[in-house]
Amino acid sequence: MALLDPAEAFSAGTFAQFAVELHDAPGVDETLDAVVQFAIKAENCTYAGVALAVRGGRAEIGAITDPVVETMYRVQIDAGEGPMLAALSGDMIAVPDVATDGRWLRWQTAAVEARIGSVLHVPMRVSDRITGVLSLYNTQPNAFTVDDEAIAHILARHASVAVATARHEVSMNHAVDARKLVGQAMGILMERFDMNGDQAFAVLRRYSQDTNTKLRDVAQQLVETRKLPR
Repeated sequence: MALLDPAEAFSAGTFAQFAVELHDAPGVDETLDAVVQFAIKAENCTYAGVALAVRGGRAEIGAITDPVVETMYRVQIDAGEGPMLAALSGDMIAVPDVATDGRWLRWQTAAVEARIGSVLHVPMRVSDRITGVLSLYNTQPNAFTVDDEAIAHILARHASVAVATARHEVSMNHAVDARKLVGQAMGILMERFDMNGDQAFAVLRRYSQDTNTKLRDVAQQLVETRKLPR
């Protein structure tokens, strides 16, 4: 995927092109990678990353441009606190000078050791739901301006929609595959035991419930082994 020239990064046309590139990304991982790579070009940052929101107010690493970002994320995930996790509440979190910020001491120690000077965490949201955080890092303190923050918000909005779309497509493809597997498994039962469709589906569902196994997995085992789970 071609990256845009940094000199063009602040124009509306650039963000429009960026949105198209995100739409054309083949999957979730590729979409996230496009986001962080563009952030490096468009923003005044040394490193960039995306953390995705998961259940329980927790986060998982989505994409990074440097191992330093992974270290910063893991420190916060392990400690259960830090600016990235705070941004999951829905507010932008700025740390202008890491060395003098005392809100999250464990994270601060790790960030100073990694020579991080300033940080910007911008929530990614779809409607009222927080889906992740876009993280920007600079090795210099007080590196991010008001303009940088505004651009980060625009980038986060584009990223939010693109990631949600990519996830939906993956979910839809998975659902289609599941329906195909269930249909194949029903066909096997109908042929082997002279059942109709309703009876075959009832058998699959009963085995799914009795063995606490997903219906898709029951169907896959039957298709692959010609045997139902015990």
